[in-house]
Amino acid sequence: MGHRIMAAYKARLLEFDALLKEEAIDVRRLRDLCFSGVPDEGGRRALCWKLLLHYLPLDRSQWNDTLNKKRAQYNHFVEEMVVEPARLSKNGSGNNHVEDHPLNPNPESQWGSFFKDNEVLAQIDKDVRRLCPDIMFFQRGTQFPCEVIVNDPEVERLHRRVTHSSLTATAVTRKGLGITKLEASNRRSAQTEDYHPLPPGSEAHWEVVERILFIYAKLNPGQSYVQGMNEIIGPIYYTFANDPNMAFRENAEADCFWCFISLMGEIRDFFIRTLDDSASGIGAMMERLMSNLRHHDHQLWNRLRTQELRPQFFSFRWLTLLLSQEFDLPDVIRVWDSLFADADRFSYLIQVCTAMMVLQRDVMLQNDFGSNMKILQHYPPVDVQALLSKATELKEGQEPLSDPSPPEDSS
Repeated sequence: MGHRIMAAYKARLLEFDALLKEEAIDVRRLRDLCFSGVPDEGGRRALCWKLLLHYLPLDRSQWNDTLNKKRAQYNHFVEEMVVEPARLSKNGSGNNHVEDHPLNPNPESQWGSFFKDNEVLAQIDKDVRRLCPDIMFFQRGTQFPCEVIVNDPEVERLHRRVTHSSLTATAVTRKGLGITKLEASNRRSAQTEDYHPLPPGSEAHWEVVERILFIYAKLNPGQSYVQGMNEIIGPIYYTFANDPNMAFRENAEADCFWCFISLMGEIRDFFIRTLDDSASGIGAMMERLMSNLRHHDHQLWNRLRTQELRPQFFSFRWLTLLLSQEFDLPDVIRVWDSLFADADRFSYLIQVCTAMMVLQRDVMLQNDFGSNMKILQHYPPVDVQALLSKATELKEGQEPLSDPSPPEDSS
């Protein structure tokens, strides 16, 4: 049996390699392969994610030009939005801005922009210092720090711009949905101390993520940074920064930025409160989830309804953060293989979330409100492959687990 499994696995690796070497990659075949999980070896996952998130074109002949252009553009963002303002704060306004000063009321003042940026940076800094505390990766030093920042004494590091006494911001409040905050689930270790900066000349991975998120916030002033985005970018950066391909690993920061941009382009409405009740907002996603549960397991849906256990109490975090806080990082990455590979990936996200409830149905049908709330807010350990298998069954239209009753008012 072991030989058979190993032979099948090697055949799967060869199938991935053959596809990824094609001059024109068949995206349908790519999705089919990735949906069942991307092998951990050889940087295949990082490459597949770059394709599935539309960073790399399907035409291999365009890869080098795309990478060179995008990486150069990101480096320009770093210079313009991080390095130059840092030198401004270090040296004052300089000869080119003799009329600018920290108390300048002019809305065009670079100092005014600097102080406004620090308000956003304070929240980013707080969040990235606690990113994925169940692993040591993010507090370790990157092999490829940003040289223009770590080796230039005139450039103030982003984390040094933050006045830590001002870090009083709490998690994002979404009162319109009855949400108090995006709390971490029980898989997250209790953090008694934030990550610390490394010695001069070095840079921790959390500092790299901080820079990416800060630049994203600067480029998207209407939305800026919202807590939880750090949980979205974490698995992408982790995957890219561990790529065995040295050239890709060296450019993990820039590549991660563009893939994050692409993914946020698809889910950004989940983070915008004014769009909660729109067709693309998080409210509509929660309605889809409960409607799907009602179709597949009316009895469990009715149990939650009669207990008044509303989807806002648990699924807001599931859907907004793509389940990144519900499982350990390796399991999150495996789930994301399938989410990214699904042509209508939010449809599959609904199925995975439904499967999470269905797998707990026997217990939840007996539990009271408090016990069911605990299960859904702190989801118990699960074989993620079994979870995805159940989600795929639901997606493929398996019969409901219990006969649906006549339609009722779900309000």
